[in-house]
Amino acid sequence: MSSTAVAPGTGPATVTERTRGTGTGTGTGTGTSTTTGTAPNTTTTITTTSTSTSTSTSTSALIPVRRDPVHEAAEDLCSVVLSSLRRKDQREKGRQYVRGLLALRGRKSMRGIAGQVGGPAAEQSMHHFISSSTWDWEPLRASLSGFLEATSPLTAWVAQPMAIPKGGDRSVGAAHRFDPHQGQMFRGQQAFGTWFASAGLVTPVGWRMFLPDAEGPQGAVDEHASQAAYEQCAAAAVIETVRHAGSGPRPVVLDIRQIGTRSTMNRFAEAGLPVIARAAASTPLLVTDPTLPGYGGGVRSAREILQSVKGLCTPVEWTDPDPGHPGGRHRGTLAVAVRVMMPDPSPARRRHLLLVGEWTDPRRAPAQVWVTDLVRLPVGPLLRLTKQGRRVGFAAEHGGQEVGLRDFAGRALPGWHRHVTLASVAHAARALTGTEHGPTP
Repeated sequence: MSSTAVAPGTGPATVTERTRGTGTGTGTGTGTSTTTGTAPNTTTTITTTSTSTSTSTSTSALIPVRRDPVHEAAEDLCSVVLSSLRRKDQREKGRQYVRGLLALRGRKSMRGIAGQVGGPAAEQSMHHFISSSTWDWEPLRASLSGFLEATSPLTAWVAQPMAIPKGGDRSVGAAHRFDPHQGQMFRGQQAFGTWFASAGLVTPVGWRMFLPDAEGPQGAVDEHASQAAYEQCAAAAVIETVRHAGSGPRPVVLDIRQIGTRSTMNRFAEAGLPVIARAAASTPLLVTDPTLPGYGGGVRSAREILQSVKGLCTPVEWTDPDPGHPGGRHRGTLAVAVRVMMPDPSPARRRHLLLVGEWTDPRRAPAQVWVTDLVRLPVGPLLRLTKQGRRVGFAAEHGGQEVGLRDFAGRALPGWHRHVTLASVAHAARALTGTEHGPTP
């Protein structure tokens, strides 16, 4: 038996097969079949018709050839994102690493990733590529942002803290510290991801690890200094990512309830980035709308201001991410926006803001409190914008483990940056194909 075939691709494909054999009847037959078809994005179908000289028969069979959309998306991403790597072998290792992250189940160890492409020699080579090489990860992150922007225009940047439990002292940045977002001490690494959020997807594109130097004698932690450093790191993570991405200003969504509302808002104002930040209910503010209660009454807490205007709430509909509902679960809550100003010793920094409150139960205090300098947006779009953080939190919890965002084990900070950058590429491949919450189909 001899055969000649052209592999399926994006253009026309022709498959020709010739078979010679001996029939079971009174003679021998020769059959020839030729099929021509165009391969679609996911499945190639081949129809074969056989004709025999000894017996007049005709059969037709459909042979599906499955193609993996996640791996195809990863290949497209790698061809663009890895183009800044000057050496061909580095670009190939980058592809292999992304493939390994997508193919490997469970924890993404260096040995397991290398096992997808080779043996012990591949592990050593891959380890050098990630931890000891000199390639710069920032151009890759910028290319990833550009690719995503061209595919699904950006709605907002979302700052998402990522706690990484680690025992021992063999991992970079691992320590016993207070985490303001968790409100407790824990042992491990603290990092901040900057996530790209659009109408169609959410995926990380930038990273920064929290490495404070705020330790006193005998390793005692200065919580006040550590919290200030934590807030600075959270803001810097987003500002650096946006600057390298080079895109136009888009809103930044983040949670600053425990890390200094006024200082964070000032950092983003100085960077020229609009922001909507979840704030503590105790945040001190000044009412600037003369038609509302509290105007001219001095500093009041965000909770007090919102409670005084609860009667002005309007219903707002939004979509909650839910794995049981492909399009998400539609929900409705009550919200109100009030013009306020944040008291600041410096008159130049006393900018006009909006205080946004959301109620899930009008008989109770507001469930969430936000402050924003997007003062021209109505309350509905503002509240829906805050839900980008909810989408990212869901994706970080359910999809991050699928590509090993927390799985780097090493002492080199550059190695961690390279790992999370390539893991972000793998996550983007899943997000682009709608499989970020589960295994590759």
